[in-house]
Order: sequence, then structure tokens, then C-alpha cells
Amino acid sequence: MKLTILGCYAATPRTLTNPTSQVLEIRNQMFLIDCGEGTQVQLRKHKIKFSKINHIFISHLHGDHFFGLPGLISTFRLLGRDKELHVYGPKGIKEAITLLLKLGDSWTNYPLYFHELTSKSSEIVYENDKLSVKTIPLSHRVYTNGFLFKEKLGERKLNIDSVSEYGINKAYFQNIKNGKDVVLDNGETIANSLLSFDPPKSKSYAFCSDTAYKPDIIPIISGVDMLYHESTFLESEVHLAEKTKHATARQAAQIAKDANIGTLVLGHYSTRYKSISLFKEEAKDIFKNVELADDGKTFEF
Repeated sequence: MKLTILGCYAATPRTLTNPTSQVLEIRNQMFLIDCGEGTQVQLRKHKIKFSKINHIFISHLHGDHFFGLPGLISTFRLLGRDKELHVYGPKGIKEAITLLLKLGDSWTNYPLYFHELTSKSSEIVYENDKLSVKTIPLSHRVYTNGFLFKEKLGERKLNIDSVSEYGINKAYFQNIKNGKDVVLDNGETIANSLLSFDPPKSKSYAFCSDTAYKPDIIPIISGVDMLYHESTFLESEVHLAEKTKHATARQAAQIAKDANIGTLVLGHYSTRYKSISLFKEEAKDIFKNVELADDGKTFEF
């Protein structure tokens, strides 16, 4: 998996920072998560091909998380896109986007599908043979979801030495990769565990922005390899976090610790602070493996 941060700051865009948007690459598939203003400029800046984006996930309908979407959809049209585009987001996103397309008489010349979300419980919203995407119900001023991306286990790996030792024909190789035992011509059964190795551990990524401190999400994200969790405020402004339904760096770290995740990535910083390093300092008092998101930064895991 590779995560590219296009924007990770709260509220309004600035000359040097952008609101929330990121790209997650999993097994040759690319997913756009949130689409604040300036997203398509950031995509160009970081040389991410527009044509590779077929699925867009929007957490909620606050402007700093989806105002870049109408422009991106229009640009896809100008570039002559013909592939389907799927947008997953709260109920109302279809009305918001299609109204702009209608008023501008600029309907897409490619299939555009909206998958509107209303459930307050976690649900799978996208799945194929390689991965699944599940919602993470969050607590914000409007209906909001995070998203859990989880790889499925791949094929088992052939133990070439063992396969050769037993003289197994290549015709059985795919069955072995699929986890099946092999029955030799003499009737002897060779256990799959003797002929193959376990596949690489599947990886997982959880995106949680925007949200108040919400321990309810811990069972959903338990054990994920990487968690992006908003940290709009430091603990000194916890009263503002409570008022606006955002989280502090310390609260994000507590979620990471209790969920036993691999790496915590902080983001959605308020610009009131002199340095984002303050967020990391605060979080590390609770959870040690902390990284800071920043525009243009990538994480591979």
C-alpha cells in the first residue's frame, strides 16, 4: 500500500497548505479519499494519473472535504474520460454535484455513479477479489464516515523445492496456490502445507477525519497497519475540540493505543499553531509510533 497526502490541513486553503485529500494505492488500484479544494492541482503536482482514479470516497459534506469534487468531475469530462466513475458519500452528494452539472449544462460523457450512504453502522460499501472498503461511523457536526481499506489474502506461494521433491506436475500448481492438497497417482495425499507457504499478511488502512473522540470505532479499526486520524487541536484547546466535534492529538493517540494499530498518522491540523511538530510531541506521550501527515508526503506500508 502507498498513501499520498494531497492535503491535510483544516478549514480554508492557504498558499502553502491544502484541505483534506489523499490517494491510496492498493494492488494496482487507486482510490481518492476526500476531495477538498485544489485536489486536482495537487494530483498534477504529484504526477498522479487522473485516469487511474475510478472510485472516490467522501467522508462528509463540509466544503474542505468535497468542494474540489465538482471541478475534478468536470475535468475528467474535458479530458475525454469514458470509464465509469463511482462516488461514495453521504446522502445529498448526488444532488449537490448534479445540480452544478445541470446549471452549467455540462453533463459527463462517461458513466457517473453515486453510492449515497445513510447507515449509522459500519458496512461494506465496495469489494472486489483483492480488497474491501468498509465505513467507520464517526461523530461530527454532520453525518460523517471514515473508511477502512483492507486487502484480502493473496494466493499461497509455491514451495519449489518441495514440489520438485514430490515430482508434482505443473498442472497442479494453481490448485496448490489456492490451498488445495494434492493426490499423487499412487493415492498418497500431500498436504498443502508441505507444498506451499502462507501468503504475505494482508495490509489495512483506516481513514478517520473529521470526528470527535469516539472510542466506539476501536473494534472496527483494531489492529490496522496504519491509521490516519484527525488531530485538529492540541489538548490545551480540548474545549474547542468538544465544541466543534473534532479531536486532539492526545485523543487520536489514545485511539491508536487502544486499537493496537501499527502506525498513527496525524492530520487535519488547525493553523493556529506555530508548528505541526507540536502534535507529534503530544501524541507520543501516549503512543510511540506516530507520523505527521503533510501536503505531498507519502507513506508506504
